Amino acid sequence: MNLSLKIAWRYLVSKKAHNAVNIISIISLLGVVVTTAALVCVLSVFNGFRGMIMNRLATLDPEIAITASQGKAIAQVDSVMQVLKGVDGIAHAMPVIEDQGLAIYAEYQMPLRLKGVPDDYNRYNAMDSLIVDGKWIMNDAVSPYAVAGVGPALMLRLNPDYPVMLKLFAPQRQGRVNLANPMGAFRSDSVFVGGIFQLQQNSYDADLIYIPLATARRLFDYPTEATAIELQLTPQADEAVTMRHIEQALGPNYTVKNRLMQQSIAYRLVNIEKWMAFLLLGFILIIATFNVISTLSLLIIEKDESIATLRNLGASDQQVTHIFVVEGWIISLLGAAIGIVLGLALCLLQQHFGWLKLTGDPATMVVHAYPVAVEWLDVVVVFLLVAAVGLLTSLVTSLTMRRRLRR
Repeated sequence: MNLSLKIAWRYLVSKKAHNAVNIISIISLLGVVVTTAALVCVLSVFNGFRGMIMNRLATLDPEIAITASQGKAIAQVDSVMQVLKGVDGIAHAMPVIEDQGLAIYAEYQMPLRLKGVPDDYNRYNAMDSLIVDGKWIMNDAVSPYAVAGVGPALMLRLNPDYPVMLKLFAPQRQGRVNLANPMGAFRSDSVFVGGIFQLQQNSYDADLIYIPLATARRLFDYPTEATAIELQLTPQADEAVTMRHIEQALGPNYTVKNRLMQQSIAYRLVNIEKWMAFLLLGFILIIATFNVISTLSLLIIEKDESIATLRNLGASDQQVTHIFVVEGWIISLLGAAIGIVLGLALCLLQQHFGWLKLTGDPATMVVHAYPVAVEWLDVVVVFLLVAAVGLLTSLVTSLTMRRRLRR
Protein backbone atom coordinates (compact mmCIF):
# COMPACT_ATOMS: atom_id res chain seq x y z
CA MET A 1 0.00 0.00 0.00
CA ASN A 2 2.85 2.36 0.90
CA LEU A 3 4.67 1.67 -2.37
CA SER A 4 1.48 2.02 -4.42
CA LEU A 5 0.75 5.36 -2.75
CA LYS A 6 4.24 6.69 -3.43
CA ILE A 7 4.20 5.64 -7.08
CA ALA A 8 0.64 6.98 -7.57
CA TRP A 9 1.61 10.33 -6.04
CA ARG A 10 4.72 10.45 -8.24
CA TYR A 11 2.62 9.79 -11.34
CA LEU A 12 0.20 12.54 -10.34
CA VAL A 13 2.65 15.37 -9.61
CA SER A 14 5.41 14.56 -12.10
CA LYS A 15 5.50 16.20 -15.51
CA LYS A 16 3.92 14.03 -18.16
CA ALA A 17 5.44 13.29 -21.54
CA HIS A 18 2.40 14.73 -23.27
CA ASN A 19 1.29 18.21 -22.20
CA ALA A 20 -2.38 17.33 -22.85
CA VAL A 21 -2.24 14.79 -19.99
CA ASN A 22 -1.02 17.53 -17.62
CA ILE A 23 -3.86 19.84 -18.66
CA ILE A 24 -6.51 17.14 -18.33
CA SER A 25 -5.14 16.16 -14.88
CA ILE A 26 -5.47 19.76 -13.68
CA ILE A 27 -8.95 20.09 -15.17
CA SER A 28 -10.14 16.86 -13.52
CA LEU A 29 -8.82 17.98 -10.12
CA LEU A 30 -10.37 21.44 -10.51
CA GLY A 31 -13.70 19.86 -11.47
CA VAL A 32 -13.82 17.98 -8.18
CA VAL A 33 -12.64 21.07 -6.24
CA VAL A 34 -15.21 23.44 -7.74
CA THR A 35 -18.11 21.01 -7.39
CA THR A 36 -17.22 20.20 -3.77
CA ALA A 37 -16.90 23.90 -2.90
CA ALA A 38 -20.26 24.57 -4.59
CA LEU A 39 -21.90 21.81 -2.54
CA VAL A 40 -20.58 23.27 0.72
CA CYS A 41 -21.66 26.81 -0.22
CA VAL A 42 -25.13 25.87 -1.50
CA LEU A 43 -25.96 23.73 1.54
CA SER A 44 -24.72 26.50 3.84
CA VAL A 45 -26.90 29.09 2.08
CA PHE A 46 -29.96 26.87 2.51
CA ASN A 47 -29.04 26.50 6.18
CA GLY A 48 -28.86 30.27 6.42
CA PHE A 49 -32.29 30.74 4.85
CA ARG A 50 -33.76 28.02 7.07
CA GLY A 51 -32.32 29.65 10.19
CA MET A 52 -33.57 33.06 9.11
CA ILE A 53 -37.10 31.75 8.47
CA MET A 54 -37.26 29.86 11.76
CA ASN A 55 -35.94 32.87 13.69
CA ARG A 56 -38.57 35.11 12.12
CA LEU A 57 -41.34 32.66 12.89
CA ALA A 58 -40.03 32.21 16.43
CA THR A 59 -40.63 35.93 16.96
CA LEU A 60 -44.34 35.21 17.42
CA ASP A 61 -44.52 31.43 17.83
CA PRO A 62 -44.67 30.34 21.48
CA GLU A 63 -41.87 28.19 22.88
CA ILE A 64 -44.41 25.42 23.46
CA ALA A 65 -48.03 25.16 22.26
CA ILE A 66 -50.61 22.74 23.67
CA THR A 67 -53.62 21.75 21.58
CA ALA A 68 -56.34 19.10 21.79
CA SER A 69 -55.46 15.78 20.15
CA GLN A 70 -59.03 15.48 18.88
CA GLY A 71 -61.38 18.30 18.00
CA LYS A 72 -60.69 21.98 17.62
CA ALA A 73 -60.81 23.25 21.21
CA ILE A 74 -59.50 22.37 24.67
CA ALA A 75 -62.51 21.95 26.93
CA GLN A 76 -62.38 23.40 30.46
CA VAL A 77 -59.13 25.21 29.79
CA ASP A 78 -58.95 26.56 33.37
CA SER A 79 -58.58 22.99 34.66
CA VAL A 80 -55.71 22.36 32.25
CA MET A 81 -54.07 25.61 33.38
CA GLN A 82 -54.22 24.39 36.98
CA VAL A 83 -52.45 21.16 36.01
CA LEU A 84 -49.73 23.13 34.21
CA LYS A 85 -48.98 25.12 37.37
CA GLY A 86 -47.54 21.93 38.86
CA VAL A 87 -45.06 21.42 36.01
CA ASP A 88 -41.55 22.75 36.59
CA GLY A 89 -39.98 24.96 33.93
CA ILE A 90 -43.11 26.88 32.89
CA ALA A 91 -42.84 30.64 33.45
CA HIS A 92 -46.16 31.66 31.95
CA ALA A 93 -49.18 29.97 30.32
CA MET A 94 -51.74 31.78 28.13
CA PRO A 95 -54.95 30.40 26.64
CA VAL A 96 -55.63 31.64 23.10
CA ILE A 97 -58.51 31.22 20.66
CA GLU A 98 -57.89 31.15 16.91
CA ASP A 99 -60.53 30.57 14.25
CA GLN A 100 -61.82 31.80 10.91
CA GLY A 101 -64.00 34.88 10.64
CA LEU A 102 -65.09 37.73 8.42
CA ALA A 103 -64.01 41.34 8.85
CA ILE A 104 -65.82 44.37 7.42
CA TYR A 105 -64.32 47.86 7.53
CA ALA A 106 -66.31 50.61 5.83
CA GLU A 107 -67.14 49.18 2.37
CA TYR A 108 -64.33 46.59 2.41
CA GLN A 109 -64.56 43.00 3.64
CA MET A 110 -62.23 40.03 3.93
CA PRO A 111 -62.25 36.46 5.31
CA LEU A 112 -59.35 36.00 7.70
CA ARG A 113 -58.00 34.41 10.87
CA LEU A 114 -58.89 35.95 14.21
CA LYS A 115 -56.74 35.17 17.22
CA GLY A 116 -57.91 36.08 20.70
CA VAL A 117 -55.05 36.74 23.11
CA PRO A 118 -54.60 38.24 26.61
CA ASP A 119 -54.07 42.00 26.86
CA ASP A 120 -50.40 41.56 27.88
CA TYR A 121 -49.61 39.14 25.07
CA ASN A 122 -46.88 41.47 23.76
CA ARG A 123 -44.88 40.98 26.97
CA TYR A 124 -44.07 37.40 25.98
CA ASN A 125 -42.93 37.90 22.39
CA ALA A 126 -41.41 40.56 20.15
CA MET A 127 -44.74 41.96 18.96
CA ASP A 128 -43.89 45.54 19.92
CA SER A 129 -40.92 45.51 17.55
CA LEU A 130 -43.16 44.42 14.66
CA ILE A 131 -45.68 47.27 14.90
CA VAL A 132 -45.39 49.48 11.81
CA ASP A 133 -48.37 51.74 12.53
CA GLY A 134 -50.20 52.55 15.75
CA LYS A 135 -49.36 50.49 18.86
CA TRP A 136 -50.16 47.24 20.62
CA ILE A 137 -53.40 47.67 22.52
CA MET A 138 -56.20 45.23 23.23
CA ASN A 139 -58.44 47.21 25.59
CA ASP A 140 -58.92 50.62 27.13
CA ALA A 141 -61.74 52.32 29.04
CA VAL A 142 -63.71 52.94 25.83
CA SER A 143 -63.54 49.84 23.63
CA PRO A 144 -61.67 46.65 22.69
CA TYR A 145 -59.03 46.96 19.96
CA ALA A 146 -57.51 44.81 17.23
CA VAL A 147 -53.94 44.61 15.94
CA ALA A 148 -53.93 43.53 12.29
CA GLY A 149 -51.34 42.07 9.98
CA VAL A 150 -50.20 44.14 7.04
CA GLY A 151 -52.20 41.94 4.63
CA PRO A 152 -55.64 42.65 6.17
CA ALA A 153 -54.58 46.26 6.68
CA LEU A 154 -54.01 46.68 2.94
CA MET A 155 -57.10 44.75 1.86
CA LEU A 156 -59.45 46.50 4.28
CA ARG A 157 -57.73 49.91 4.19
CA LEU A 158 -57.29 49.83 7.97
CA ASN A 159 -55.98 52.92 9.69
CA PRO A 160 -55.40 53.14 13.47
CA ASP A 161 -55.99 56.91 13.35
CA TYR A 162 -59.55 56.62 11.94
CA PRO A 163 -62.42 56.36 14.48
CA VAL A 164 -64.13 53.64 12.42
CA MET A 165 -64.91 50.31 14.06
CA LEU A 166 -63.90 47.02 12.50
CA LYS A 167 -66.87 44.65 12.40
CA LEU A 168 -66.14 40.98 12.99
CA PHE A 169 -68.40 38.03 12.14
CA ALA A 170 -68.16 34.31 12.91
CA PRO A 171 -70.62 31.44 12.26
CA GLN A 172 -72.81 30.25 15.10
CA ARG A 173 -71.41 27.05 16.60
CA GLN A 174 -74.74 25.83 17.92
CA GLY A 175 -78.40 26.04 16.96
CA ARG A 176 -80.20 25.93 13.64
CA VAL A 177 -79.91 28.33 10.73
CA ASN A 178 -83.02 30.40 10.00
CA LEU A 179 -83.14 30.77 6.21
CA ALA A 180 -85.48 33.73 6.56
CA ASN A 181 -82.79 35.53 8.57
CA PRO A 182 -79.34 34.48 7.27
CA MET A 183 -77.52 37.01 9.45
CA GLY A 184 -78.90 35.19 12.46
CA ALA A 185 -76.47 32.38 11.67
CA PHE A 186 -73.54 34.65 12.59
CA ARG A 187 -72.26 36.12 15.82
CA SER A 188 -70.77 39.59 15.54
CA ASP A 189 -68.70 42.08 17.48
CA SER A 190 -66.88 45.36 16.81
CA VAL A 191 -63.44 46.66 17.72
CA PHE A 192 -61.31 49.67 16.94
CA VAL A 193 -57.99 49.19 15.12
CA GLY A 194 -55.11 49.85 17.49
CA GLY A 195 -52.11 48.92 15.39
CA ILE A 196 -50.70 47.14 12.34
CA PHE A 197 -47.82 44.66 12.46
CA GLN A 198 -45.54 43.17 9.83
CA LEU A 199 -43.41 40.05 10.35
CA GLN A 200 -42.52 39.67 6.66
CA GLN A 201 -43.73 36.07 6.77
CA ASN A 202 -46.82 35.25 4.76
CA SER A 203 -48.25 32.84 7.34
CA TYR A 204 -48.69 35.76 9.75
CA ASP A 205 -48.90 38.89 7.62
CA ALA A 206 -51.44 37.69 5.03
CA ASP A 207 -54.63 37.16 7.03
CA LEU A 208 -54.13 37.38 10.81
CA ILE A 209 -55.75 39.84 13.22
CA TYR A 210 -55.21 39.78 16.97
CA ILE A 211 -58.25 40.61 19.12
CA PRO A 212 -58.88 40.52 22.91
CA LEU A 213 -59.43 37.06 24.36
CA ALA A 214 -62.80 38.11 25.84
CA THR A 215 -63.98 39.29 22.43
CA ALA A 216 -62.90 36.00 20.84
CA ARG A 217 -64.80 34.06 23.51
CA ARG A 218 -68.01 35.91 22.70
CA LEU A 219 -67.51 35.84 18.95
CA PHE A 220 -66.69 32.13 18.67
CA ASP A 221 -68.86 31.03 21.62
CA TYR A 222 -66.00 29.52 23.61
CA PRO A 223 -66.90 30.53 27.19
CA THR A 224 -64.67 27.94 28.88
CA GLU A 225 -62.64 26.61 25.95
CA ALA A 226 -59.47 27.62 24.12
CA THR A 227 -58.02 26.37 20.85
CA ALA A 228 -54.49 26.35 22.32
CA ILE A 229 -52.42 27.13 25.38
CA GLU A 230 -49.15 28.92 24.70
CA LEU A 231 -46.27 28.51 27.14
CA GLN A 232 -43.19 30.54 27.95
CA LEU A 233 -40.44 28.58 29.69
CA THR A 234 -38.07 29.72 32.41
CA PRO A 235 -34.50 30.54 31.23
CA GLN A 236 -33.01 27.48 32.93
CA ALA A 237 -35.69 25.05 31.71
CA ASP A 238 -34.76 22.18 29.40
CA GLU A 239 -37.31 22.20 26.57
CA ALA A 240 -37.32 18.45 25.92
CA VAL A 241 -37.61 17.57 29.62
CA THR A 242 -40.38 20.13 30.17
CA MET A 243 -42.33 18.83 27.16
CA ARG A 244 -42.06 15.28 28.50
CA HIS A 245 -43.34 16.39 31.92
CA ILE A 246 -46.26 18.23 30.31
CA GLU A 247 -47.21 15.17 28.25
CA GLN A 248 -47.10 13.02 31.37
CA ALA A 249 -49.21 15.49 33.35
CA LEU A 250 -51.88 16.03 30.68
CA GLY A 251 -52.09 12.58 29.13
CA PRO A 252 -52.77 11.48 25.55
CA ASN A 253 -55.70 13.85 24.95
CA TYR A 254 -53.35 16.76 24.33
CA THR A 255 -50.62 17.47 21.77
CA VAL A 256 -47.47 19.31 22.89
CA LYS A 257 -45.33 21.02 20.22
CA ASN A 258 -42.20 23.13 20.30
CA ARG A 259 -41.46 25.83 17.72
CA LEU A 260 -39.88 23.44 15.27
CA MET A 261 -42.90 21.14 15.41
CA GLN A 262 -45.29 24.07 15.02
CA GLN A 263 -43.56 25.07 11.79
CA SER A 264 -42.85 21.53 10.59
CA ILE A 265 -44.23 22.22 7.09
CA ALA A 266 -42.02 25.27 6.51
CA TYR A 267 -39.03 23.42 7.94
CA ARG A 268 -39.71 20.37 5.76
CA LEU A 269 -40.05 22.46 2.59
CA VAL A 270 -36.73 24.20 3.17
CA ASN A 271 -35.05 20.84 3.81
CA ILE A 272 -36.56 19.35 0.65
CA GLU A 273 -35.23 22.26 -1.41
CA LYS A 274 -31.83 21.91 0.25
CA TRP A 275 -31.43 18.22 -0.50
CA MET A 276 -32.83 18.56 -4.01
CA ALA A 277 -30.06 21.07 -4.68
CA PHE A 278 -27.62 18.60 -3.11
CA LEU A 279 -28.77 15.84 -5.48
CA LEU A 280 -28.47 18.09 -8.53
CA LEU A 281 -24.94 19.14 -7.60
CA GLY A 282 -24.18 15.50 -6.77
CA PHE A 283 -25.04 14.57 -10.37
CA ILE A 284 -22.74 17.35 -11.57
CA LEU A 285 -20.01 15.89 -9.35
CA ILE A 286 -20.52 12.46 -10.92
CA ILE A 287 -20.23 14.02 -14.37
CA ALA A 288 -17.06 15.82 -13.26
CA THR A 289 -15.51 12.50 -12.24
CA PHE A 290 -15.59 11.36 -15.86
CA ASN A 291 -12.67 13.77 -16.29
CA VAL A 292 -10.82 11.80 -13.59
CA ILE A 293 -11.52 8.54 -15.45
CA SER A 294 -10.29 10.12 -18.69
CA THR A 295 -7.15 11.35 -16.94
CA LEU A 296 -6.38 7.91 -15.53
CA SER A 297 -7.04 6.24 -18.89
CA LEU A 298 -4.58 8.58 -20.63
CA LEU A 299 -2.08 8.10 -17.82
CA ILE A 300 -2.34 4.31 -18.19
CA ILE A 301 -1.59 4.64 -21.92
CA GLU A 302 1.33 6.99 -21.28
CA LYS A 303 2.84 4.78 -18.56
CA ASP A 304 2.96 1.61 -20.69
CA GLU A 305 6.75 1.43 -20.43
CA SER A 306 6.71 2.04 -16.68
CA ILE A 307 4.03 -0.64 -16.26
CA ALA A 308 6.16 -3.10 -18.25
CA THR A 309 9.17 -2.25 -16.09
CA LEU A 310 7.20 -2.83 -12.88
CA ARG A 311 5.97 -6.20 -14.15
CA ASN A 312 9.53 -7.21 -15.11
CA LEU A 313 10.65 -6.30 -11.58
CA GLY A 314 8.11 -8.78 -10.21
CA ALA A 315 5.04 -6.61 -9.59
CA SER A 316 1.82 -8.55 -9.98
CA ASP A 317 -1.06 -7.34 -12.14
CA GLN A 318 -3.00 -6.62 -8.94
CA GLN A 319 -0.21 -4.41 -7.59
CA VAL A 320 0.05 -2.49 -10.84
CA THR A 321 -3.72 -2.02 -10.94
CA HIS A 322 -3.68 -0.86 -7.35
CA ILE A 323 -1.34 2.02 -8.24
CA PHE A 324 -3.89 3.59 -10.57
CA VAL A 325 -6.80 2.82 -8.24
CA VAL A 326 -4.95 4.72 -5.48
CA GLU A 327 -4.30 7.57 -7.89
CA GLY A 328 -8.02 7.88 -8.56
CA TRP A 329 -8.61 8.06 -4.82
CA ILE A 330 -5.88 10.68 -4.43
CA ILE A 331 -7.45 12.93 -7.07
CA SER A 332 -10.94 12.59 -5.52
CA LEU A 333 -9.90 13.03 -1.88
CA LEU A 334 -7.43 15.81 -2.65
CA GLY A 335 -10.11 17.60 -4.65
CA ALA A 336 -12.59 17.06 -1.81
CA ALA A 337 -10.20 18.46 0.80
CA ILE A 338 -9.30 21.54 -1.26
CA GLY A 339 -12.95 22.07 -2.23
CA ILE A 340 -14.17 21.88 1.37
CA VAL A 341 -11.50 24.34 2.54
CA LEU A 342 -12.37 26.68 -0.35
CA GLY A 343 -16.12 26.35 0.34
CA LEU A 344 -15.67 27.05 4.06
CA ALA A 345 -13.50 30.07 3.26
CA LEU A 346 -16.14 31.48 0.89
CA CYS A 347 -18.87 30.91 3.48
CA LEU A 348 -16.80 32.64 6.15
CA LEU A 349 -16.18 35.62 3.88
CA GLN A 350 -19.89 35.83 3.03
CA GLN A 351 -20.79 35.75 6.73
CA HIS A 352 -18.46 38.61 7.58
CA PHE A 353 -18.66 40.80 4.49
CA GLY A 354 -21.92 39.84 2.73
CA TRP A 355 -20.46 40.34 -0.74
CA LEU A 356 -23.24 38.43 -2.55
CA LYS A 357 -26.36 40.60 -2.31
CA LEU A 358 -30.00 39.66 -2.79
CA THR A 359 -31.84 41.53 -5.52
CA GLY A 360 -34.99 43.48 -4.69
CA ASP A 361 -36.21 46.56 -2.90
CA PRO A 362 -33.96 47.04 0.17
CA ALA A 363 -36.81 48.71 2.07
CA THR A 364 -38.93 45.54 1.95
CA MET A 365 -36.17 42.94 2.47
CA VAL A 366 -35.42 41.19 5.76
CA VAL A 367 -31.78 40.59 4.76
CA HIS A 368 -29.76 42.18 1.98
CA ALA A 369 -27.07 39.50 1.53
CA TYR A 370 -27.34 35.74 1.19
CA PRO A 371 -27.42 34.28 4.72
CA VAL A 372 -24.89 31.52 5.39
CA ALA A 373 -24.71 28.94 8.18
CA VAL A 374 -22.21 26.08 8.02
CA GLU A 375 -23.26 22.77 9.56
CA TRP A 376 -20.51 20.23 10.05
CA LEU A 377 -22.85 17.36 9.26
CA ASP A 378 -23.24 18.84 5.77
CA VAL A 379 -19.45 19.00 5.40
CA VAL A 380 -19.16 15.33 6.40
CA VAL A 381 -21.94 14.34 3.96
CA VAL A 382 -20.22 16.21 1.12
CA PHE A 383 -16.89 14.55 1.89
CA LEU A 384 -18.51 11.11 2.00
CA LEU A 385 -20.24 11.78 -1.33
CA VAL A 386 -16.95 12.73 -2.98
CA ALA A 387 -15.28 9.68 -1.42
CA ALA A 388 -18.06 7.44 -2.76
CA VAL A 389 -17.70 8.94 -6.22
CA GLY A 390 -13.94 8.45 -5.90
CA LEU A 391 -14.57 4.79 -5.12
CA LEU A 392 -16.70 4.55 -8.28
CA THR A 393 -13.87 6.14 -10.26
CA SER A 394 -11.38 3.68 -8.80
CA LEU A 395 -13.57 0.70 -9.69
CA VAL A 396 -13.88 1.86 -13.31
CA THR A 397 -10.13 2.45 -13.43
CA SER A 398 -9.51 -1.03 -12.03
CA LEU A 399 -11.62 -2.62 -14.77
CA THR A 400 -9.86 -0.57 -17.47
CA MET A 401 -6.44 -1.50 -16.11
CA ARG A 402 -7.20 -5.23 -15.90
CA ARG A 403 -8.43 -5.33 -19.48
CA ARG A 404 -5.27 -3.59 -20.68
CA LEU A 405 -2.99 -5.91 -18.72
CA ARG A 406 -4.70 -8.97 -20.27
CA ARG A 407 -3.70 -7.70 -23.70
